[in-house]
Amino acid sequence: MSTPPPVANWFQNGFHSFLRPFLKRHFHTVAVHSESSVVLGEIGPGPLIVFGNHPSWWDPLIAHLLCRRVFAPRQFYAPIDAAALEQYQVFRKLGFFGIELNSKRGAAEFLKTSTSILQAPRTSLWLTPEGRFADSRDRDATLMPGLAHLCSRMPAGGMAVAMALEYVFWEERLPECLVRFGPVIHCDQHADLDKPAWHALLTDSLRVTQDLLATDSVARSSAPFTPLLSGKRGAGSSYDSFRRLRATLTGGRFRAEHGRKFH
Repeated sequence: MSTPPPVANWFQNGFHSFLRPFLKRHFHTVAVHSESSVVLGEIGPGPLIVFGNHPSWWDPLIAHLLCRRVFAPRQFYAPIDAAALEQYQVFRKLGFFGIELNSKRGAAEFLKTSTSILQAPRTSLWLTPEGRFADSRDRDATLMPGLAHLCSRMPAGGMAVAMALEYVFWEERLPECLVRFGPVIHCDQHADLDKPAWHALLTDSLRVTQDLLATDSVARSSAPFTPLLSGKRGAGSSYDSFRRLRATLTGGRFRAEHGRKFH
């Protein structure tokens, strides 16, 4: 049996020491829908696939943060274009593995490496099966067949969870990153499904999760969300300095947020 790609724990720890302040500089908050806590509570120790939409460049960094904060102690793994990995080889130490896109050899290598990851303890495989960047409200992309293939051959106790991501501007200068997880799919309970049925089940789970997150995003309310990370607040250093001075002179209370705080 092949083994998962090697990772360096010391390097990952250092990376997350950089990642948290980096995300804080670029986001007002990274927040997970509160109902997701029920979903996450149902996840057992077995093999896990997290599959999501792919709206932006930020997705792999957000996924790495979520894996450490929400799915610990599972090790993060995710495929990446082999050419891109050659350019950014540092990602190898973080659980990314290269695949050749749009080739039979690349597909075979993806399945081989993914299978080795799912057979190892305390791992999680993060996939963006749309295979391209797509707007958060775009529902036209067909999921690539590798996800259904992996789920149909998942080891005992294997699970799959849909993840929806949106990056939105509400009342603050910086954007909010909103996350919602769909119901846990226990693969053992669907062992009788063929590949087309698996494809339909997985597609429906992702699209429903996206639709639920879109409804909350349009509502522009922080109430349903729990922040994992809170970043910079206010309009900026110069303007906020003026606001702070004005509050002091008038006896008022300075509040950096323009809108309501996340709970």
